[in-house]
Amino acid sequence: MALIDASNMELTEKVVAINMVSKTVKGGRIRKFSALIVVGDGNGIVGFGLGKSSEVPDAIRKGIEDAKKNLIRVSLKGTTIPHEVVGAFGAGRVLMRPAAPGTGVIAGGPVRAVVEMAGIKDIRTKSLRSNNPCNVVRATINGLASVNSAEEVAAKRGKTVKEILG
Repeated sequence: MALIDASNMELTEKVVAINMVSKTVKGGRIRKFSALIVVGDGNGIVGFGLGKSSEVPDAIRKGIEDAKKNLIRVSLKGTTIPHEVVGAFGAGRVLMRPAAPGTGVIAGGPVRAVVEMAGIKDIRTKSLRSNNPCNVVRATINGLASVNSAEEVAAKRGKTVKEILG
């Protein structure tokens, strides 16, 4: 999983989840927030970040900075992915299947955010097991990072793309 430099890219960001936690101390309750952010350029580059702070805007800003440090490139085949893949992280599993042009993005909340930021227009997904947004986003990113294009497979095997596709 090769990381990408985000210094000169136009990235859009999307807030996937904001979570509030409170800790009870002698003087009362202390509230803190965590924000799960997904960023992408809509052309095959996507990343996610988690920011934590006592204020929501600060948590979002920290999440965006973290997401820009964790960018990956996704192999696309037109407007979809080249092949079916199951991404996994912790208890989260996400099944992603390529779809015909015009199908649209068939995905739930956290998966939809990642797929749209990556620039995928046609895909069918199913979130399996865990519905924890953090684990689902990580599973989706891991799945998209493991997708190989026909050119990558051909180069790895020392064959031509025509031999791979048949």
